[in-house]
Amino acid sequence: MRMHWLLFAWACSCVAACERSSAEGNTSRNAGVGPSSRVSATRIVSVGSAVTEAVYALGAGDLVAGVDTSSAFPEAASKLPQVGYQRALAAEGILALGPTIVLASAEAGPPSVLDQLRSAGVKLEIVPNDPSVSGARARILRVAEVLGRDPSKVVMQLDADLERAGALSARVKSRPKVLVLYARGAKTLHVFGKDTAAELMVRLAGGENAVTAFEGTKPLTGEALLQAAPEWIVVPTRGLESLGGLNALLEVPGIAATPAGKAKRIVAIDDLLLLGFGPRTGQGVIELCQKIHPELGQEEK
Repeated sequence: MRMHWLLFAWACSCVAACERSSAEGNTSRNAGVGPSSRVSATRIVSVGSAVTEAVYALGAGDLVAGVDTSSAFPEAASKLPQVGYQRALAAEGILALGPTIVLASAEAGPPSVLDQLRSAGVKLEIVPNDPSVSGARARILRVAEVLGRDPSKVVMQLDADLERAGALSARVKSRPKVLVLYARGAKTLHVFGKDTAAELMVRLAGGENAVTAFEGTKPLTGEALLQAAPEWIVVPTRGLESLGGLNALLEVPGIAATPAGKAKRIVAIDDLLLLGFGPRTGQGVIELCQKIHPELGQEEK
């Protein structure tokens, strides 16, 4: 019964979308607009911040009908209907938008919802989620392939940003120990250990991960801070805001006692620039490098 309802909801939304497209296409023809200017029937639901950034970078943002909650960039995406957190999607919300295609990060789920979308006849394309430079490039190429877009300009810009970031990192005179902190309020504080996206970004920016005792992420503890002794603490912007700002972070037990805390060497970077590994990956490396290497000055901004 539930599947029948999902199919019915999707069919109704698709009919409505097609009627809108037909009406708009007729208006264009009546106004003397050629076939190349007709409104496309493609409706995309994009799931995953890096996927959504790639869609917009490739010039297909006008086809996006909805996004997941992680898709906060560009600003236009953040204003679209949201279908929930990428790992906790609901088929009803997605089908209600009448998509012809769902572009989703490999992290998207749960699997049962993805199966419901396939059963409803929606084209579902899963995009790899490798958090690396090569992964960022591969995501752009995959999204471009699915949407029939030319990726050359986007890839060239990514490569140019990364080349500039590499040149900047090569000039640094030190490799400071950096702790990257994930926060969603004072009760949700984690640190990034080895083999994480955060560690890779720190290394690309000419630093060293201060946390080497474990892989992945673990809850923040006073013992972990003592062992790490970071010279810099980096926090995604939204995470710092969720704590109440810099002063609130310094009140977290153990933070103020670290070398970074004592010197107030704490910096915030946009969440998606720091950890998204999307088309702006090189820009994220440049910003992080400049912030943890103040000796570079402002010349590269």
